[in-house]
Amino acid sequence: MEIPYVVTPRKDTGLFNSKIAIWLFLASEVMLFGGFFSAYVFLRLGADYPWPERTLPVLPGLINTFVLIGSSVTVVFAWAALKMRQWNKFRMHMTITVVCAGVFMVLKGIEYSVKFHHQAVRLHDYTVVEGHLGYEMEDGKHVLDHHGHHIEENQIRIEATGLTFSTVRFHADWVEEMITQAEHRKAKITLASDIKARTEEGSSEEVTIAKAGEPLSVELLKRVQDAHLKARAHNGALRTAALRQEWAEAKAANPGKRGWQLASNVNIDVKALEDSKRMLTEISTASFKVEPAARMDFKPRDVKEGATQSRLRDDTVIDGKMLASPMVFHNVDAIDFRHLAMKAVEKGQDPIVAIENSWLIKNDEFARKAWEWNKQEVAKLEKKLIDEYGIDEKTGKPKREPTAKERYRLGWQDLARKAESEGHGKLGAVERITEEFKGPNYEARGKETFPELSVPREEIRFASKFTPSWNTYYAIYFTITGLHGLHVIGGALVLAYYLLFGRKMYETNPEWLANRVEVGGLFWHFVDLVWIFVFPIFYLM
Repeated sequence: MEIPYVVTPRKDTGLFNSKIAIWLFLASEVMLFGGFFSAYVFLRLGADYPWPERTLPVLPGLINTFVLIGSSVTVVFAWAALKMRQWNKFRMHMTITVVCAGVFMVLKGIEYSVKFHHQAVRLHDYTVVEGHLGYEMEDGKHVLDHHGHHIEENQIRIEATGLTFSTVRFHADWVEEMITQAEHRKAKITLASDIKARTEEGSSEEVTIAKAGEPLSVELLKRVQDAHLKARAHNGALRTAALRQEWAEAKAANPGKRGWQLASNVNIDVKALEDSKRMLTEISTASFKVEPAARMDFKPRDVKEGATQSRLRDDTVIDGKMLASPMVFHNVDAIDFRHLAMKAVEKGQDPIVAIENSWLIKNDEFARKAWEWNKQEVAKLEKKLIDEYGIDEKTGKPKREPTAKERYRLGWQDLARKAESEGHGKLGAVERITEEFKGPNYEARGKETFPELSVPREEIRFASKFTPSWNTYYAIYFTITGLHGLHVIGGALVLAYYLLFGRKMYETNPEWLANRVEVGGLFWHFVDLVWIFVFPIFYLM
């Protein structure tokens, strides 16, 4: 049976089936993105920290806006070409639409890449430092992990003397990384003592699973793990059987309605099971020696450090003292005192005094000079605003004043202006445009513009890349733009399908293909409309 109204519209509504369906779908999409945008507004209004303002590069976002608007136009032209039965024009306009989608995703990918490689750290006094971390170096060469990747200078360093692994939860990659680091530092990790276990029910003899002195390996830990899991499963079955027996005996001894209530209070005589040699040996941990004591580096998110003992997320215990573990920025490209100033005002303190007493100002000469330069720039801006807008006669205060961002934050553009005013780090027009896409050019501008900084671990409150974990702003930014990007990819794939495989449909029934392209175009217009909201909210406000 042929489904009606696939090609021809209904007489009462003037719509064909797929057009009704796409409008219903878009209604649900409006509610989805409307909820996200509403959440963003409420989160921004209720934020208890300085909300990031104009932190995204405007030029790529602006280009992407025009790219999507242009693609919305060309998808209409493609549909019109089908209506006029002009296949070649349809192909041309649809190709432009798909290419525009590709350009949009490339620019978005560059933007994401910059964020994923940009480091930020919040100190205990709420100063925020942003920039790029360096890589661990030894003997003039980069230190590599066991995968061959560079190791960033943001590691927890421990002089390990011993390691105790959970035989159930150990992470194989971390085990191999510790072996690699020990070998690199001419140390050996060996089993501290024999691991023996009863592996057969009723046997009084223990079997040696691993001998003292065996080198650490994933295979050794898996061997111990297999014995442990086998014993745990066997012993669990024994305990279950014993408990059932106890319940049965308790109910028989206490007939009546309360029999099962009394049975629930019984206990298993585990010692009797052990004495009968029916229980197998469970090996929950395996301990190793590190000889001689060797430095091992761990990512901060993977370890809970301690003065003499630390623990990884897989429950591996590391014995040994914690060494100095600074976070080393090879390029500082922003210093933000807004949160510190906010906290100072909450405590009734002068924010300027609080900033000048901060750890960064007291311990870094570049930060002190940059802050003094910023105060001069703010004074110039205050004078300019007074000259242009005047003083309010009722309050005696300037009608317009510098924002908190202008007063307390030095972004990379500010540091670049400071350096250029001192005769450093001047770039050409092409290099400046490149910076709008990929961020500051550290090599061309030099250390006078973006200096190095070593932050002691004890001064760090929180550190993260510019990912959803950094703050609420980036969490919702990645949520909305990521979901929008998926819509762009999905819509582009559908339109590309019509472009590549629509010829047969066009030759059979061109109106059917035109209807499908119209539906795809409606979805594409919605994708464009969402971006029209995303761009000003995230990039301009």
